Amino acid sequence: MSEPTKSSAKVAPLSRAVVALVVLALAVLALFSVDLSAYYLWIKAFHVIAVISWMAGMLYLPRLFVYHCDAAPGSAQSETFKVMERRLLRAIINPAMMASWALGLWLAWQGFGFSGGWLHAKIALVLAMSGAHGYFSAAVRRFAEDRNQRPARFWRLMNEVPTVLMIAIVILVIVKPF
Repeated sequence: MSEPTKSSAKVAPLSRAVVALVVLALAVLALFSVDLSAYYLWIKAFHVIAVISWMAGMLYLPRLFVYHCDAAPGSAQSETFKVMERRLLRAIINPAMMASWALGLWLAWQGFGFSGGWLHAKIALVLAMSGAHGYFSAAVRRFAEDRNQRPARFWRLMNEVPTVLMIAIVILVIVKPF
């Protein structure tokens, strides 16, 4: 079996991202095309579960990066971290983010008609969280290719980004200050 070329290595993440966006769009379309108002509280519960799962992964992944920085490239420990990071991203973080977005958009539409300054601010912060998610996804690829250039201290600081965003989002949802 031949080694993948650089161009084919870049196509795989792009195609996975496109597939994920199509799945998300179909899920949102399905949620918006069926009257699920009788299940509002169930959808809200699943949204909270998805958000908790997404946040758990977003808080754990940079910690794995911190430890991965200390492992020699190519070592058994480094290879173990690569597997852990990839599985965490693909099996937990990515699906949880898609469910959070799909269910959250439906809740914003059904419950609030996409109105309210607090909701717009929350959506902006969730977009920022999604940006952090994308950055961490790219970092998983760099670590997998032994191309990480960032020190452990950087990843310790990056570990705080999801925490700060989460705090702001929760305050907006509970307090609805504007």
